[in-house]
Amino acid sequence: MEISKAEMVSAAAAAPGSKGAEVLGAEILVRSLIEEQVQYIWGYPGGAVLYIYDALYKQDKMQHVLVRHEQAAVHAADGYARATGEVGVALVTSGPGVTNAVTGIATAYMDSIPMVIITGQVPTAAIGLDAFQECDTVGITRPIVKHNFLVKDVRELASTIKKAFHIARSGRPGPVVVDIPKDVTVKKCAFEYPATVEMRSYNPVRKGHGGQIRKALQLLMTAKRPYIYSGGGVLLSNASAQLRTLVDMLGYPCTNTLMGLGAYPATDRKFLGMLGMHGTIEANNAMQNCDVLIAIGARFDDRVIGNPKHFAQNERKIIHIDIDPSSISKRVKVDVPIVGDVKDVLNELIAMIRESGLKPDAQALEQWWKTIEGWRSRDCLKYDRGNQDVIKPQMVIETLWNMTQGVEAYVTSDVGQHQMWAAQFYKFNEPRRWINSGGLGTMGVGIPYAMGIKLAKPDSEVYCVTGEGSVQMCIQELSTCLQYNTPIKVLSLNNRYLGMVRQWQEIEYSGRYSHSYMDALPNFVKLAEAYGHVGMLIERPQDVEPALREARALKDRTVFMDFRTDPTENVFPMVQAGKGITEMLLGSEDL
Repeated sequence: MEISKAEMVSAAAAAPGSKGAEVLGAEILVRSLIEEQVQYIWGYPGGAVLYIYDALYKQDKMQHVLVRHEQAAVHAADGYARATGEVGVALVTSGPGVTNAVTGIATAYMDSIPMVIITGQVPTAAIGLDAFQECDTVGITRPIVKHNFLVKDVRELASTIKKAFHIARSGRPGPVVVDIPKDVTVKKCAFEYPATVEMRSYNPVRKGHGGQIRKALQLLMTAKRPYIYSGGGVLLSNASAQLRTLVDMLGYPCTNTLMGLGAYPATDRKFLGMLGMHGTIEANNAMQNCDVLIAIGARFDDRVIGNPKHFAQNERKIIHIDIDPSSISKRVKVDVPIVGDVKDVLNELIAMIRESGLKPDAQALEQWWKTIEGWRSRDCLKYDRGNQDVIKPQMVIETLWNMTQGVEAYVTSDVGQHQMWAAQFYKFNEPRRWINSGGLGTMGVGIPYAMGIKLAKPDSEVYCVTGEGSVQMCIQELSTCLQYNTPIKVLSLNNRYLGMVRQWQEIEYSGRYSHSYMDALPNFVKLAEAYGHVGMLIERPQDVEPALREARALKDRTVFMDFRTDPTENVFPMVQAGKGITEMLLGSEDL
């Protein structure tokens, strides 16, 4: 069902002017986004959103970025949000526009990323009648959003946008979908953007309970084997400075999850490395053998603690700080739950420590550090550094790290072996510099993430670490990089396999490599050149550093580096599914 000619004539007559003048719903949407200080919006046009695109055409306050696939629109907005802490915004049309965006929405939801996704919908009167490009957006996205709205009245559009941004960025952040029927974008009313928003049913707690924080203080200061375990919630709350203060005050060992890397400096001696399935010996053993554990903005997920029964074998007291009450005691029973914003709770905890005058048990802490150093003395991240015959993927990441120390560099990754090697071998010392898909494990995010970050941080160096499998899922966005001048550097660790799948097949399936080998790869150098960029093929270990130097020197060009890496290399340490986090495979000798 289309909009009538009379409605279009009436809409065209609506001229935005003085306060109180009636304007189109599309204009209201655009003005609302401007009120929220949105700078970039990633999207792809279609019939249901053409009035919105017409309104975008008439303004110059924010830039629309035309992607080549709706999935990439959401990923790019997601990457922007992860790097900046601002709400990312994407715009897609109805039907396939929405369904193409679902993977990006689910990715953001799993990692608690603040986003507003605006979706077009068929006209209100056509909803439920199987109209062209209709789908149940609210129903489809309900399990993968923090909240969603279907706006049926143009008079509710501005307030809905206000609510969407408030929900997306407050409490535990997450994506919010606003579904707008086409006729709502062409109807008109006076525009007035609310200064504040009140929602009776939504009031997230920010301040932690003082009594619980005091209990945490007592446990922390009497611990013999303390451990600080932090996750992505520290970054989302912008609480890295508070975490660093706490760790340095107490002198306790610290670990980050995959999503929390950079919250505490990786080069600091108190940092034990990433923990979990591909974590270090020292990080995992400390997790299992501590007597007091403080979990800060982390959720004890399956990739971190492995088998919960194994984790529960050792008695320990657990303090858990999280903004989301549903995350506390979800997988692991905790002793001191503290619901609140990580930054606010840490500020209060630090103040209590200073006021109390209490000091950690120095003798016990010294003995605990000796135990940890014993674990650390075994180099669990070793690999054949002297190999001159084939490029080791770890060496590519180490070389990149050595070249970019002290530089404002952002590293995105796709999902697979290359992601784990980047997490293990690139030492992230600053927050929000490591951008990857953790919870959903989405292949194809690397290039869209990178181009979203490059728009937000044009003076920074932005690297996308990927593999020849992942990169092909959104490789068309190299076209977007050219159009919008986002010169990123792509490091493809090309081992001709779906590497993580191959690794599991080698270990768990007796080497039956079912459909994990890439038989027909494109010439990535020519493909990069076809998109208007620079392509490089690197096949020898001695050429890795010169290639990276050359790519960095090409500051205004996107460079695709095809590193032909060892196809037999595996990611170690590794905890197999169903095992405990101290039951690690440390190398091929354990297979």
